[in-house]
Parts: sequence; C-alpha cells; structure tokens
Amino acid sequence: MDNKKALDILENLKNVIMGKDEVLEKVLIALFARGHLLIEDVPGVGKTTLVKALARSMDLSYKRVQFTPDLMPSDIIGISVYDKNTGAFFFKKGPIFNQVFLADEINRTSPKTQSSLLQAMEEGEVSTEESHYILEKPFMVLATQNPLEYQGTFPLPEAQLDRFLMRLSLGYPEKQSEIEILQNYQSIKNLNLIEPVVSQEDILEMQSMVDEITVHRDIIDYIVNISNTTRIYEDLRLGASPRASIDLLKAAKSKAFLAGRDYVIHDDVKKMVVPVLGHRLILSPEARIEQKGIEDILKEVLSRVFVPVMTDE
Repeated sequence: MDNKKALDILENLKNVIMGKDEVLEKVLIALFARGHLLIEDVPGVGKTTLVKALARSMDLSYKRVQFTPDLMPSDIIGISVYDKNTGAFFFKKGPIFNQVFLADEINRTSPKTQSSLLQAMEEGEVSTEESHYILEKPFMVLATQNPLEYQGTFPLPEAQLDRFLMRLSLGYPEKQSEIEILQNYQSIKNLNLIEPVVSQEDILEMQSMVDEITVHRDIIDYIVNISNTTRIYEDLRLGASPRASIDLLKAAKSKAFLAGRDYVIHDDVKKMVVPVLGHRLILSPEARIEQKGIEDILKEVLSRVFVPVMTDE
C-alpha cells in the first residue's frame, strides 16, 4: 500500500506543529476517511495554525469563519442577492463552498447557525430555496471549541457531535517542542515552511485507496460488539450510534492505510475508539457524580469485548 504522499503531508505539518506527531496522524486519518474533525482545546496551542497548514499542504481552497452569537446561517451558506441590472436574484455562495472550512469556536454561535452545517457535513451538499449545490471534493469541516469556557456558549447537540468523525485535543507542548516553537514562531505564524506537497487529485486517490482496504468479518464483528457494549454499559446514558460504528470502521481503515497496510487489524480499531466514540457518548448522572471519565469507561468497554485473533501478515 503506497502511502508516501500521505507521509509527505505529515512531514509538512510537523514543520509548524511540533511534538504532536500522534495528533497529526489522527488529523490525516480523518481526512482520508472523508470525515470531519472537532478540535477541543484551550486557546493558543495551535488549532488554527494546524488547519491552515493542512489546507496549504494540499493546495486546497480554505476559509476560516469566527463563530459569534450574531452569526446567521446565511453567513455560512450564502445569500440571494438582487441584481438591479437583470432584475433577478442570484445566489452569492458563502464560505462553506471551500474544500477546507474552519469553524472557529463553533460553540459560540446559536444552534440555528450550527445546524446550517449539518447537510454539508453529512451529504457534501447545500440546498437553498432556489437550487441545490454539490460541494467540491475533498470537503472537510474542522471546528474548534474551548472546553473550559462556557459563558456565552451554546453546547453542540448530540446530532451535531455525531457528524464529527473524531474529537481531538492538541494539548500543551513538551518543553523542548515549546523551545523550538519560540525559536521559529515568526516563520510558523507566516506558514513560510509550508508548501503544497499533494494535489486535489492525490487526496481523492488516497481516499479511494482507503475505501478499498480489506476488512475481515471478525473485525466488523469486533466493531459492532464495541458499539453494543457502550449501549448497555451501566455508566453511559447514551451509547454509540450506527453512524459511530461506521465512522469507527472508516477510521480503522484509514489508520491501516497510513501504516502502509491494505488490511485492518484489531489494533487499528482499538486506537481509534477514544477519538471516534468519546464525544458521542453521554455519562449517566451517577457516573457524573462519581466524576468518571469517558476515556476510562471506553478502556473498560474494550476490556469486556472479545478481541479477534488476527495476524499481521
């Protein structure tokens, strides 16, 4: 399985996001799985820089929108404008008509505006009163939110969270990585180290290669058993949906591709469980009182599910 171009993107991103190789790999896994990404972290750790670097690495169209309480759906999708010369209305496309769309601080806008992303994220299409538009592929929504600041925010509903393939956190850098950031912050800020290394056609080809990854029936059973276990787990009020099972399969296939394999092993699934399922589950009131964490619960879920015996051959 030729994944050289994928590794080229990874090396490009490492020039500006230092010491976060595992996170960067998951960003690419989401991209090749045709998924969308929720980046939840404190301000100043490089969320916006990561998205800009990703778009530049692939030479794709990119737009960032700062989500605010007064933002309207038409500010995202577009609006019909009257042309006095022709006496007719024409549709002026909004920023969602870009291949990489960054919804910065998505939880700062109203649910009405948040929901304007749903059709684009699920179907890759946008419908207006007059017409219907197919978004150019590849298309990826990356959204950010601050997990610590809740005043004046609108938490994403479960239906919206379920549209994101993964939720990731960059976290603070290690000391040596932060030293490198300080030494190179000017070039990092200007993204001078980033040049396109793949084309639109390359990305579409790699996504098609992920689609063709072989998945044994035992692996599919393993994924379904994980999801079913979350639905009956005593500390969870809401378990994984069938969409979550599909996304876990897609992420596992994409991880196998990034590892240079044309087949999925159970370890691909295990490593994707937390980023793919973690944001979709809801703790029971008792678990909240006991301050149990989703990640620990998912580890316990995995310990209850039989692991198929697969060989890396």
